[in-house]
Amino acid sequence: MPVFDLSVTPLRELNSTLHGLAAGANDTAFEVINPRGHHAVAAGIDAPVTVDIKGSVGYYCAGMNDGGIVTVHGSAGPGVAENMMSGSVIIEGDASQYAGATGRGGLLVIKGNAASRCGISMKGIDIVVYGNIGHMSAFMGQSGHLVVLGDAGDALGDSLYEAKLFVRGSVKSLGSDCVEKEMRPEHLAKLSELLEKAGVRGIAPREFKRYGSARKLYNFNIDNADAY
Repeated sequence: MPVFDLSVTPLRELNSTLHGLAAGANDTAFEVINPRGHHAVAAGIDAPVTVDIKGSVGYYCAGMNDGGIVTVHGSAGPGVAENMMSGSVIIEGDASQYAGATGRGGLLVIKGNAASRCGISMKGIDIVVYGNIGHMSAFMGQSGHLVVLGDAGDALGDSLYEAKLFVRGSVKSLGSDCVEKEMRPEHLAKLSELLEKAGVRGIAPREFKRYGSARKLYNFNIDNADAY
């Protein structure tokens, strides 16, 4: 397994290697040591590689990830997994603000807490947070799922479109046009799937409440629901 020590190796060399992998390359598993809060670590991955980062990172780690599996054995700064397309990003610690922003696909798992604006403008990404999330999370969420095992801060789901939000703990306040909704069997099934994928054990989907858009702030046509 190739090992990149960012205390002696430039970050550009790591990212260049990850971007330059040829189809069928033998080396698809990488370890990064001494990240020391570097920014944009493992950003722009577009291949099915695994990257284990042994420590905490700065902003925009694993941004635009498309197919990679990135694990941060520490905490992450702002914008982790921003605009992720596919694959998965796992944060063993906490995540700063706007984690998973504008994400279009893939799975982001945060095993600690997430700060404000988690999942802002999400467009298909699935986010599972073991702890709490801050204010304005899922603001203008268009599609995808946000699952929170802890509590949510103020203005959850403000100006929400069709993203689905599941919160096990308390919600300090709901944002404009976000309302609590019925938890139907299909939602319980989807939530169970997401919890399993995120490695959550011993917590039942029925312990959560579902929140979604009241559909009063935009022109909604049910015939186009699958497009959101």
